[in-house]
Amino acid sequence: MSDPTSPPLRIGILLPTREQAITGSYAAAPLLDFARRAEELGFDSLWAGDSLTARPRLDPLVVLSAAGAVTSRVTLGTAALTPALRHPLIGANMISSLDHVCGSRLVLGLGSGFPMPETEEEFASVGASFEGRVGRLDEITALWRTAWRAGEPGAPTAHDGTHWQADRLDRLPRPHRPGGPPLWLAGSDTPRVLRRVARLYDGWLPFLPSAEAYGTARRRLAGLVEEAGRPADAVTPGLYATITVGRDPRAAEAELEHYITHYYGRSLQQMATIQAYAWGTPEHCAEWLASYVRAGARHLVLRVGSLDPEPQLKDIAEIVLPAVRALG
Repeated sequence: MSDPTSPPLRIGILLPTREQAITGSYAAAPLLDFARRAEELGFDSLWAGDSLTARPRLDPLVVLSAAGAVTSRVTLGTAALTPALRHPLIGANMISSLDHVCGSRLVLGLGSGFPMPETEEEFASVGASFEGRVGRLDEITALWRTAWRAGEPGAPTAHDGTHWQADRLDRLPRPHRPGGPPLWLAGSDTPRVLRRVARLYDGWLPFLPSAEAYGTARRRLAGLVEEAGRPADAVTPGLYATITVGRDPRAAEAELEHYITHYYGRSLQQMATIQAYAWGTPEHCAEWLASYVRAGARHLVLRVGSLDPEPQLKDIAEIVLPAVRALG
């Protein structure tokens, strides 16, 4: 029986900004063509990742601004934005601006920074402290929400936190959407992460490697949301998953292996222990994704595991999407 509190199933696709960087291109036109094509094919959302020096790519807020100008229906999201790489007030203003460009179609998946040497170096390059980054992320989101509501009658106009202090926040432009876009936490299934999601965020975007683990965490999260006194539908359960579609499973696996080694500098075997990956026929990938939907996922963010993802877009849209919706 379906859960009446669950939102409709939505399926989005990641824009290949990092893939472009790996192949030595930073051209915007192919990304905008990809965005238009994805909307035409029926995807529900478009997403862009964020990194400055650890895994360089075009800035996601700039890319999504351009994508928002050439689309009209799809949700636009970050998967995931690292707020610590920007001053909180600059970030608040950029996000408000983007929300106006896309007409309240924005969702922000947020991360505190993946624990790896490249990310620590990235933080140092902008003068951000890697230590204590989790608490800083939560404080940045609190500051943003204060800024986005500061012009409302009786709303506070200052933030006095552990790491940042700011006043006259009512002078900043407010977003198009009252109160600002939904903020999702991109994280794992640890008790600490789930408690933070339940108390502070509007969505959960994990990349758990099995549907069984996802379902266990999803049920735990639902209980924590209830304990926090929030409505049952306060948190959107998302999933970040990578698929490589091909009629020859061995060729699809080889393409995904090539992609992972160029993207992370690690093997598929290593990365598959912590992230969600599937490869093979469209039907196989659809069944694998549907298992997560049956475990409670309601917004899938798909990354195509290929340095040339556009050729797979049509098969994913025409075979995988309807099959996932039917199976799930």
